[in-house]
Amino acid sequence: MTDTSLRTGYRVRASELTGRNWLNTGGKQLQLDDLRGKIVILDFWTFCCINCLHVLDELRPLEEKFSDVLVTVGVHSPKFEHEADPVALAAAVERYDIHHPVLDDPDLTTWQAYTARAWPTLVVIDPEGYIVAHLSGEGHAAGLDSLVSELVEEHSAKGTLHRGNGPYVPAASTAGDLKFPGKLLALPATGTFLAGDTGHHRLVELEADLTSVRRVIGSGRKGSADGGPADTEFNEPQGLALLPADVAGQVGYDVVVADTVNHRLRGVSLETGAVRTLAGNGIQRLLDAGNHTKAGLQENAHEIGAASETPRLTDSHLGTDAFNVSLSSPWDVLYSTVLERVVIAMAGTHQIFTYDPLSHAVEVLAGTGLEGLLDGDAGAAWFAQSSGLAEDANGSIWIADSETSALRVLTFAEVDGQQDVQVRTAVGTGLFDFGFRDGDAASARLQHPLGVTALPDGSVAIADTYNGAVRRYDPATRQVSTLVRGLSEPSDVLIDHSPVAEGGEPLLIVVETNKHQLIRVPIPREALAVDEGASQTQRPATAVTSGPLALTIRFSAPTGQKLDDRWGDPTQLKISASPESLLVSGGGTSVGLTRELRLSEDAGGGVLHITARAAACDGEPGGEIPEHAACHLYQQDWGIPVTVGSEGNAELVLDLRGLD
Repeated sequence: MTDTSLRTGYRVRASELTGRNWLNTGGKQLQLDDLRGKIVILDFWTFCCINCLHVLDELRPLEEKFSDVLVTVGVHSPKFEHEADPVALAAAVERYDIHHPVLDDPDLTTWQAYTARAWPTLVVIDPEGYIVAHLSGEGHAAGLDSLVSELVEEHSAKGTLHRGNGPYVPAASTAGDLKFPGKLLALPATGTFLAGDTGHHRLVELEADLTSVRRVIGSGRKGSADGGPADTEFNEPQGLALLPADVAGQVGYDVVVADTVNHRLRGVSLETGAVRTLAGNGIQRLLDAGNHTKAGLQENAHEIGAASETPRLTDSHLGTDAFNVSLSSPWDVLYSTVLERVVIAMAGTHQIFTYDPLSHAVEVLAGTGLEGLLDGDAGAAWFAQSSGLAEDANGSIWIADSETSALRVLTFAEVDGQQDVQVRTAVGTGLFDFGFRDGDAASARLQHPLGVTALPDGSVAIADTYNGAVRRYDPATRQVSTLVRGLSEPSDVLIDHSPVAEGGEPLLIVVETNKHQLIRVPIPREALAVDEGASQTQRPATAVTSGPLALTIRFSAPTGQKLDDRWGDPTQLKISASPESLLVSGGGTSVGLTRELRLSEDAGGGVLHITARAAACDGEPGGEIPEHAACHLYQQDWGIPVTVGSEGNAELVLDLRGLD
């Protein structure tokens, strides 16, 4: 099946939906014919992907608005080996509160049939079974709303639209007092623990036994309301950070919460349980909704036009009006004793931010916003969905960089009176490399780690989530070992300093997310040495010629928007390759969405890494952009496996586009 333009006269029949099993259908194995008469959105996703999780939330209002005519089908196309486990997929469907059928497609059969190349990809099928849109990335909610409305009108008139309930059947819940807990915070003053009860959208304070509930903070309803412990609302809260007592005394709260799906930071008073919003306006940063101010887009459009080799998505200083700053899926937080600020793992933009509780300033500490693994100066570094933070005795900050299956570290030094921040990778090699291998750090492999903590001996413990293990990295020897395995998606780990651990072996507390529990495990005197191999994400490779290879990214600003060319070309393309020797010429960053590449036939193949961006603002084509127009930055990252040979394709066309 080939890609099709949006709403053209060229009609392409949708391919059958083929996979291993269906979820959320009450056991029924659906066929495409079962959906005839409905408008169908196929959402190609994988549960590790933050952009895919954003799309799930973008689709919820559409599913509610068009509940009698629209059926969303999640096509789960796994990136990591663990994601192909049907038990893990069923847990993810429950965890993310997915209320539509999901096709388990572990062999990427349906992915290939619909020529998907990126997570997420959306395909819209009309009631007669024809494809009417094929989209990559997030930020398409407004365009989809318009398109579905048009299809409802068109097919109502034709008599081909069937109203009524869809095939969704909810599965039974597996949760207990906790539901998919994410992160954990020790409260030394009381010997208790505060857990992010992520699936229940609340915080739970637990006694030292890790099971007895002392109190609950939050109503359990999805939302963003501030107030007392019974009235406050969260939406999938994750990271928790305890402020120093002197800082807490000045600001009137003790704990900072990464309220992930609300795209906010919240503050909690431990004395009263009252919750307040600290930062974030609730609008997801970047990717269509990122910069809804003229000034914010001016920075982005100017930086795109400048074609810098290491472009910044935003200025490092985002302002002191923290309530009006857009955040994107803050996943973890900690208080840095070096910076005297809260450090934020901003998973949604692949960056590290800071928040000053005293001045309310929000700043970018590290990361350009490009997704990948690149070390060096913090301002030029690349991260990929950083999800766990820990400070060691030297003040360095260790980072669980989940999508690169990597352990990274931020170090601080004074250079010529200025603070120099550097990024280094301890374990991990790239976006598509993972595995379960101990030994020398250069060859060791993790699989989508979400948590990290510094151990008393100077080593680092890692919640190696998709390997179901707690791993250990020793900076002195650069060796990786395994402390515990056989866990069910551990998402956080911390040292147990409670009285329970005194007099015995040191203990770790692990958040075992998919078993809805917290457990204590001993740190073994002799760690395990595991070698189950190194892997790469397996997807069908595209056969291409060694060169010239014409790369084209198609983009059209959605209806009601126009490209923002006030500061130069508002588009940008960045290209690299793994291995580096694959790309002979055409790499780097420049404006425009076309590029001529030459690849090495000697390399045989590899992965092309492509990032495309386009800036657009509300306005009519050919007209002026209004002074207070809402502006948008569209971005999509692709990692495309290729084989190189004389018989390969001489053209590669990808879609980054709005929806007409």
